[in-house]
Amino acid sequence: MRSVPAWARVYILCVALAGAACAVPALGARTPWPAVALLAVLYAGCEQITRCRFVGRRAPRGLGTFFPVLLAGVFLLPPPAAALVAVPGALLARVERHPRWVRRLWRAAQLAVAAWVSARVFEALGGPGACAAPDFPYVLAPAGAAVLAFSAVLAALDGGVAVTAERVPARLAWRGLFPRALAPVAVHGLAGLMMAVLWTSPYGPAAGLLVLLPMGVSCWVFAQYHRERAAHQATIRALVQAVDLKDKYTRGHSERVGRASVLIARELGMGDDRVEVLRFAGILHDVGKLGVPTRLLRKEGPLTPEERRVIELHPEYGHEMVRGIGFLGEARAAILHHHERIDGSGYPYGLAGAQIPESARVVAVADAFDAMTSTRSYRRARPVPVALEELTRCAGAQFDPAMVGALARALERYGWHPEVTSDVPAPGGDVLPAPALPAPAVRGSAPR
Repeated sequence: MRSVPAWARVYILCVALAGAACAVPALGARTPWPAVALLAVLYAGCEQITRCRFVGRRAPRGLGTFFPVLLAGVFLLPPPAAALVAVPGALLARVERHPRWVRRLWRAAQLAVAAWVSARVFEALGGPGACAAPDFPYVLAPAGAAVLAFSAVLAALDGGVAVTAERVPARLAWRGLFPRALAPVAVHGLAGLMMAVLWTSPYGPAAGLLVLLPMGVSCWVFAQYHRERAAHQATIRALVQAVDLKDKYTRGHSERVGRASVLIARELGMGDDRVEVLRFAGILHDVGKLGVPTRLLRKEGPLTPEERRVIELHPEYGHEMVRGIGFLGEARAAILHHHERIDGSGYPYGLAGAQIPESARVVAVADAFDAMTSTRSYRRARPVPVALEELTRCAGAQFDPAMVGALARALERYGWHPEVTSDVPAPGGDVLPAPALPAPAVRGSAPR
């Protein structure tokens, strides 16, 4: 508790008292305790299952809480009873970060207040009668208002925690919280409304519980997708870290090439799946350097012809390393061919023009752009306009003009703000002066 700032403790205590005030009236005689108990048990069970899928890592937004059961309680129960549904599950939920009991108390109080406000809105708009009839489509209006209220309360309370516990400036704390809260709540709200309508039908609560089956399956599928995606990211991160450790002068280069590749791909109108693959290609384009002797990668002076020929093997090394990683798709071709040239004088195979895979032409431009705009051991970084001028001069001979134009348009629109720098001082602490711009590389040259 000592790790929680004083103002955050006061804020959490106030929200907890508000949650208790919302739920206390449920202790009266009118509360339908069997329904409250059943929904509370369902919510607690779904919460445990959902969080267990993501043990050790953050759950995707929308899967951290199983909202359909909570919103079904909003549509079925009086406001104080609806506030009670979330409390047992939130207090028993698995929490990875400390202080655990404070986080559990906060979540229980937040959900109780949100459910109470949402149920009040639903009740004020005549929702319970329309839901019991059922009176479609008129029940959708009070249900939609309840979902909006639920999302707004979650966003408002989360913003308060950001200000008091995380010291986020007040002008930024609530930015974007409501849309991010509304997306999962809206989807789960429809399932909760279906559950409530079937619950009050002649078929009874058992029919309402059937709604949880497709929701559970969809959550399981999304969890599998997230797990697979996390595994992909971990694989790529490990490879990039290995390259960065070996070639200290290009640290951060891979991430920036991936970012530049995304800019080019989006400017060319590629779909999201291809953009993601090209991001992987940019990040992993130099993974073959793991097969190059470290002394060559860190050599301060110019390379001999024999040393250049060794370094020129890195695209083939990289392709062999990632050959068996199926999710990379066309990124593997980009890794192999990103040093080919439009005029056919590149390596490793001397492909020309359209023979070079499109992904490789994208990465080639992104790679050269970042190489020129970041400081290396042998020269200083060049300004972005100068780098674009050099790319334009080499377009048609070394680079695909379409890719160069796409990068120029993207940079004009979005700018270039590298978050990871590879600026490295030269030995002795001085920054080496920038040499004159090089002529287009000839066959046999190898950018480092």
